[in-house]
Amino acid sequence: MLEGKKIAIIGGGVMGSAILQGILSLSHVSPASLTIADVDEKRLRELAGTFNVNVTTDNREAIRGTDVLLLAVKPQKMEEVLSGLDASLAPRMTCITIAAGIATSFIEQRLQKGVHVIRVMPNMPAQIGEGAAALCRGSNATDEDMKTAREIFDAVGITVEVKEEMMDAVTALSGSGPGYVFYIIEAFAEAGVRMGFDWNVALKLVSQSFLGAAKLCLKGEKHPSELKGMVATPGGTTLAGLKVMEDGRLREMVASVVEEATKRSAELGGRKYIPPSSP
Repeated sequence: MLEGKKIAIIGGGVMGSAILQGILSLSHVSPASLTIADVDEKRLRELAGTFNVNVTTDNREAIRGTDVLLLAVKPQKMEEVLSGLDASLAPRMTCITIAAGIATSFIEQRLQKGVHVIRVMPNMPAQIGEGAAALCRGSNATDEDMKTAREIFDAVGITVEVKEEMMDAVTALSGSGPGYVFYIIEAFAEAGVRMGFDWNVALKLVSQSFLGAAKLCLKGEKHPSELKGMVATPGGTTLAGLKVMEDGRLREMVASVVEEATKRSAELGGRKYIPPSSP
């Protein structure tokens, strides 16, 4: 879907550059077809030198002749960025946004009527091609727009399509998820140090254990509870540790973590969080 198309990315930060690398990993996309816009001239020079793409500090210049526009800016900056674009160019583009909490309607209302918007919530592991991204359609987006967006984000991980009302929860679950995992890995590694391990040894053991466990879950052959049962033999060490987790109400804590992050995502988009009526 990207072959022969001109692509512009507004925002050359961590996520913008990760997506850029993913796009360039596709054999049918040329660096000459990509333009990156950012206010940081030093960052633009780095991107141009590393990836041989076009760069500019002028967002309006970046989107001229563009077929696919990716808005990789912070939610707080979205209003400013949209107000500086030439709205008359928008309807013929696939406009993709990765700003947490910003609804497709927010962008549709600020660009010309008929703009095709796809909202995406990627996450940090996209930097190494192991991201998880959820996508939803704006009111005018087509199947072709969705295919274009999924091609981009499949290049840096996996993608799923959801309804827009789920996007705040997606932001909390997988968008923020790596932060929770890093916290837990750090805690387990610190526990290993308390048991006498060197930090680097403990971190390597814990990180690989999490990676391997996650890959088993992704295979989808067994439910996580079944996999857990395969490790937790009666009277063994795993059950002893799991009892501490259950006594500490870990499940309830995780549910509260995701709910609080979901509330914050709604707040960033100027909405009130409404809890789901059923699990």
